Amino acid sequence: MALPKVGNMAPAFTLPNQNGEKVSLKDFKGKKNVVLYFYPKALTPGCTTQACGIRDSKKEFDKRDTVVLGVSPDPAKKLQNFIDKEELNFDLLSDEDHAIAEKYGVWGLKKFMGREFMGILRMTFIIGKDGRLKHIMEKVKTKTHHDDVLEILDNL
Repeated sequence: MALPKVGNMAPAFTLPNQNGEKVSLKDFKGKKNVVLYFYPKALTPGCTTQACGIRDSKKEFDKRDTVVLGVSPDPAKKLQNFIDKEELNFDLLSDEDHAIAEKYGVWGLKKFMGREFMGILRMTFIIGKDGRLKHIMEKVKTKTHHDDVLEILDNL
């Protein structure tokens, strides 16, 4: 899968959030920057570390006119459990058929404990208020993800 190109319009999407409500990229056009981050699985250690960092930085994202959306192949009910357990303050989107992950080029071959399987590659896309892709983070560190994204936003 090829990644979309920085400078092009970000691939459109409409996905259900943890409450089953539809969230579309077009909802934010002209209003907010969007940080769209793909993560493999809710309620796992790395994904929890990443999500909690974003949760704790919400005011900083708000100051930058930025909404953060997490995307995984988990069903909405599991996403709601993740939000409840970790007191997350942003939407998580369910991409169960991984169609949006494929559009963004983040559905691919992974290796874990000697086993190969298809899954979400942890990546982050920063989309401007104009709907254009501003930056792609291909290497994401779960512990510093929130700070890394804020730094990129400040430099755009």
